[in-house]
Amino acid sequence: MKILSLLSIVAIVSFLISCSGDDIIVTDFEQGYASWTNEGVSFGNSPFLISEGQNTVQGGYSKTGSAVASASSDPGVTGTLTSPEIRVEKRYLVFLFSASNSPDSVGIRLLRDGEEIMTKTGDGERSLSWNHFDLSEYKNSKIRIQLVDNARGARNRLQADYFYFSDKLPVTEKSKNLTISNRYINLPVRTGDPRKRVIVEIDGEYYDEFTIELADSAPEYYAFIDAGKFIGKKAEIYTTSIERESKAFKFISVDDEIKNAGDLYNEPLRQQVHFSSKRGWNNDPNGLVYYDGEYHMYYQHNPYGWSSGQKHWGHAVSTDLVHWEELAEGINPRSYGDWVFSGSAIMDPDNTSGFKNGDEDVMIIAYTSTGRGECIAYSNDKGRTIIEYENNPVVEHRGRDPKLIWYEKGKHWVMALYHEEDNKRWLSFYTSDNLKNWQFQSKNENFYECPEIFELPVDGDILNKKWIIYEANGMYQIGSFDGKTFVPETGKIPNNYGNCFYASQTFNNVPEEDGRRIQIAWGRNVNTPGMPFNQSMLFPVSLTLRSTSEGIRMFSEPVKEIDLLHKKELKLKDVTISHDNVPEISVQGNLFHILADFRVDETSVFGFKIHGTEIIYDAEKGELRSGNIVASLKPENGNINIEIIADRNTIEIFCNNGEVYVPVARDLQKEYGFEFLCNGGTAVAETLEIYELNSIWNDRQNL
Repeated sequence: MKILSLLSIVAIVSFLISCSGDDIIVTDFEQGYASWTNEGVSFGNSPFLISEGQNTVQGGYSKTGSAVASASSDPGVTGTLTSPEIRVEKRYLVFLFSASNSPDSVGIRLLRDGEEIMTKTGDGERSLSWNHFDLSEYKNSKIRIQLVDNARGARNRLQADYFYFSDKLPVTEKSKNLTISNRYINLPVRTGDPRKRVIVEIDGEYYDEFTIELADSAPEYYAFIDAGKFIGKKAEIYTTSIERESKAFKFISVDDEIKNAGDLYNEPLRQQVHFSSKRGWNNDPNGLVYYDGEYHMYYQHNPYGWSSGQKHWGHAVSTDLVHWEELAEGINPRSYGDWVFSGSAIMDPDNTSGFKNGDEDVMIIAYTSTGRGECIAYSNDKGRTIIEYENNPVVEHRGRDPKLIWYEKGKHWVMALYHEEDNKRWLSFYTSDNLKNWQFQSKNENFYECPEIFELPVDGDILNKKWIIYEANGMYQIGSFDGKTFVPETGKIPNNYGNCFYASQTFNNVPEEDGRRIQIAWGRNVNTPGMPFNQSMLFPVSLTLRSTSEGIRMFSEPVKEIDLLHKKELKLKDVTISHDNVPEISVQGNLFHILADFRVDETSVFGFKIHGTEIIYDAEKGELRSGNIVASLKPENGNINIEIIADRNTIEIFCNNGEVYVPVARDLQKEYGFEFLCNGGTAVAETLEIYELNSIWNDRQNL
């Protein structure tokens, strides 16, 4: 929940002062529910009270008081809140309102003589915004206002406030016409200002529709539309509901750079060796695919706000897995509310789909449309322009997140999907010869979203390969796959023990001569308060299968390309660490790559303190600890290997050559720094390499 900003209060006070003296206030809930009839338990015994420093209503609007009618989000709770009879003396009943998209069970009704005459339902937005009923035909009639919550479990169900009658609406339509003469359409944002529904058309055709905290004055930062491919065309930006006196549209402009960007990519909380988007929220990596020297990373993206929601596909490319160039949005939603959820991409070199048009191999994209199902799209220009298949959706089911692979033995395509059925969670498999027509084949129970499937050699032996399936949190199984059915040979095994790993995906079409299975995960909970961007990706890792004393396991190691970031280095040998001898290491900066081999005994309790985060190995317990994270770690012939990538907001730990992987989102309030720790016994760093790292954003031309 957001705390109501001072600027929002000022804006609302200004609005209330400007209200016509003839307006008739029905209620602002400051005196509780008073004479309203409260049935059921959803609305509680009194309105929700806003307190400084505590939870408050979502979005930029509340009011000058401290109370708002708010339905409960507890499961199974329902109720209604009904006003006494009120005479209609003005044309409009105006009010602030937000509600879930549950038209059959949540909303506001107007009743006359007990009969429903009008209804207002929500669209899923959690921001209070101005709404109204036009009561022209009911002048002088008596009506009742009824707030209804019969959703039984929907979250953020309904909030309403400040009902009044007026002959004038507080909002109006506004539009702005622009010639796209430069790359960026800049949109002003101020956190806490009211969210506005904005529609963008280019050359008269729909481009995008979204909500944005549109700044009415002094923007904090600018979100943007990368319109480079539309140079010379006309854009119209409009909204059907904005305060009459708002100046927000005056700040919208077309420019050759992002306005107020400052030191782009070097903002205080910007990750420096992990990818994050220029603006907005990012989460799941999508469409990881290699083609013609480029690694493509699409990703879940809200380009217009700091928080999750209204998902698009962002797009970035890299030639080395380390330095990324962010391109224009890959996929926009077809319409507002039909969001583009996670999916994958793969090359179709034999044009089995028939989508190829030109000299480049066709790239196939599969994604979840929240309004339709699993959809296919394609690109003939190296992923820059994505065209939707006209007969979408290709699969309809309860679930999401299609992962495409080519099954070489059967010469067919496979789609792995998260699937919900009979209150259970499944990983389902479909097959196709042409990427358009799909047939269900099988399903594996107890697998949650963002499924992945691939094959790896065991201990590097290409004659002994195993298949792996895994879900969003990285839990995986090893087994066999015949192109239609996966047969597990193990139970579910964790591939990481951290607090920020989620929704990872591996690259399709990495060249055979490379031979790596490369994975990128979303660095969930790597929050950046006060920044115009939020979240990041974890560092790319190479996955292998190796034999261990506990059986075959998947190992994760940073891709070798991290060496491209090395700058100043410190290399030491036979460094003894004990309670009485904790060596001081002279390194600078906040970006490190550390590699160390330690000889330990059963009394060794030692580690590092990096950016305020303690990383401790306890030999007696055989475990690695960081905060409340604990991972089993056993020495190999009396030695343990530790590799660490330290960034501003994350620390990724790899032990025993990737057998144990611990990505940690660090406490942002701690100072940067590096030191050894020893709480018992002795350990010897037989080799110790500490590299200060360059930022991946150092070379920023064309970014």
